[in-house]
Amino acid sequence: MRTDAASESTAVPSTAQASAAPTEEFLPFDVRLVPAAVVCWSITAVGILGGPGGALVATASTGTVVLFGSWALHLVAARRTATGPSWAGVATVVMLALCFGAAIWLQMRAVAEHPVAAAAENRAWITASVRLEEDPRRLSSAGPSMVLVKAELDRVDLVGTALFVGGRVSIIAPESSWSALLPGQEITVRGRLGEPSRPDMTVAVIRTSAPPVTVAEPGTISAAAGTFRTDLTAVAQNSMPPDRAGLLPGLVVGDISRMDETVAENFRAAGLTHLTAVSGANFSILIGAVLLVLRGVGIGPRATVVVAFVVLVAFVIVARPSPSVLRAAVMGSIGLLALVTGRRRQAVPALCGAVLALLAWWPRLAVDVGFVLSVFATAGLVLVAPIWVDWLRGHGWPRTAAEVVAVAAAAHAVTAPVVAAMAGTFSVVGVAANVLVAPVVAPITVVGIVTAVIATVSTSLAELTAQLASAPLWWLIAVAERAASVPAAGIVTPGGLWGAVLTLCGTAALLASLRLKVIRWIAAAVSLAALALWTADVLW
Repeated sequence: MRTDAASESTAVPSTAQASAAPTEEFLPFDVRLVPAAVVCWSITAVGILGGPGGALVATASTGTVVLFGSWALHLVAARRTATGPSWAGVATVVMLALCFGAAIWLQMRAVAEHPVAAAAENRAWITASVRLEEDPRRLSSAGPSMVLVKAELDRVDLVGTALFVGGRVSIIAPESSWSALLPGQEITVRGRLGEPSRPDMTVAVIRTSAPPVTVAEPGTISAAAGTFRTDLTAVAQNSMPPDRAGLLPGLVVGDISRMDETVAENFRAAGLTHLTAVSGANFSILIGAVLLVLRGVGIGPRATVVVAFVVLVAFVIVARPSPSVLRAAVMGSIGLLALVTGRRRQAVPALCGAVLALLAWWPRLAVDVGFVLSVFATAGLVLVAPIWVDWLRGHGWPRTAAEVVAVAAAAHAVTAPVVAAMAGTFSVVGVAANVLVAPVVAPITVVGIVTAVIATVSTSLAELTAQLASAPLWWLIAVAERAASVPAAGIVTPGGLWGAVLTLCGTAALLASLRLKVIRWIAAAVSLAALALWTADVLW
C-alpha cells in the first residue's frame, strides 16, 4: 500500500508539471513591458522625424490601435474562454503613450520655433558660447581634415542681439585646432549657420574654419579621463606597429582618432565596426573580469556589487558620459545580468525598462542608429542566443563552440535588417569574421584597460604590458583584411524599409532551410572548409 501511495503521490506532481510545461514553454519570458516600450519608442521616433504634427498623429493613431487591438483580443479570448489582456495594463500603455507624445510634441515645437533654427534658414553668422558634449570626431571627406562635435548652446549673438537660449548644435571645424578639446569644456565659436542634415533634435549646424575664440579649462574629472585616454594612446604608439597602435584605443575606450583608414575600411566591410565603438560588450567584458577576480579572491556578494558599480562608473567617465556610452552601459549590464544569472525571463522587462528610461531622458536616441543596433543586439543576446545555444548543444556541439557561434549569429541576424535599412548593405562574412575574432576581443579589452591603469604610474611597464595585446591585435586586423577581400563580402541592398524587409525575409528563409538535415550538412561542410582555408590563408 505504501508503495502504491508513494507512486501515486509522485505521479500527481509529475502530471501537474506536465500540464504546466506548455504554459511555461509558451511564455518563457515576461513580455508585459514590451508593448509599452514599442509604443513609446515609435511615438518618439515619429515625432522627431515628422515634427510636432507627426507627434500628434503618432500619439492619436497609436492610442487608437492599442485600444482597438485590446478590445479585439478580449473578444477572441471570450470566445475561447481564455484570459484576455489586462485593462489596467492597457490603460498604462495608453497613459505612457500620451505622456511620451506630449513630451516629444513640446520638444519638437521648441526646436521648430528656436531662434537659431530660424537664423539657420538664412545661413546667418553667429557667435555662440557652447558646452561640448563629446570628443571631436574626424570626418571622412575630401579637402582639409575636419571634425564634428556636438554641443549645447548657452549664449548666442545674432545680428547684435544677445540671447541666452539652450538647444543642441553640431559644429564642423578644422581638426588641427579642435581635436584636443574635451567634453565639458566651455568655448566660444564664430561661424556660419546651416540647417541640420537629418532630424535628430539639433537646431542648427555651425561651420567654421577658425579655432575657438575662447576656451575654458576642462573640469578635473574630464581632464583626468582625457589623460587616461592619452596615456593609453601614447603607450600603444610607442610599443607596437601603427595599425595595431591605432586599433587598441578604439577597442578599449572607443578612441579611433589614430586608427588607420585602411583598417577602418576593412572593419566596415567585414562587419566588425561595432568592435571599435564603446558598446555593451565592453562593459560586459570589463565587469565580467572584475566579478571573476573579486569572487576568486573570496570577496562577498555585496562588496563585489559595490566594487563592480564603481568600476562601471569609472569606465563611463573614461569612455565619456555621452548618451551613447550610458546607453551601452545600461545594455551591457542587462546582457551581463542575463548571462551570469541565467534569468532570461527577468532580462526582457529590464531591457524594456532601460529603453523607456533612456528615451524619457534622451528622446533623440529614438532615431540614433547606435541605440537601435544596441537594443536589437541585446534582445538577440537574451532572447535568441540562448535558444540557439540549446539547439546546437542538442545536436552535439560543445558548449564553448555553441555559445560563440550562437551569440555571433544571433547578433548578426537581428541587426542585419537595421544595417540594411541604414547603410544599404548586408555582410555575408560578418558571422564568420565575428566567430574568428571572438576569442581575442576579451583579452585585448582586459589587457588594454590594465595597460591604461599601469600607464598612470609607469610608462615603461605599461609598454611591456601592451605587448600582450600585440598578437591578438594582429589576428584581428588580419581577419578583417581577409574578410574584406572576399568577393561579394557585402551585398548591396535597397535602403530604407524595403532593404530591411528584404534582409529580414532572406534571413528567415535561410533559418527555415537550416531545419532540413541535408541543408545543415551541406552548410556545415561548406562553412568548415571555408573557415579552414581562410584560417590557413591568414596564418600563411
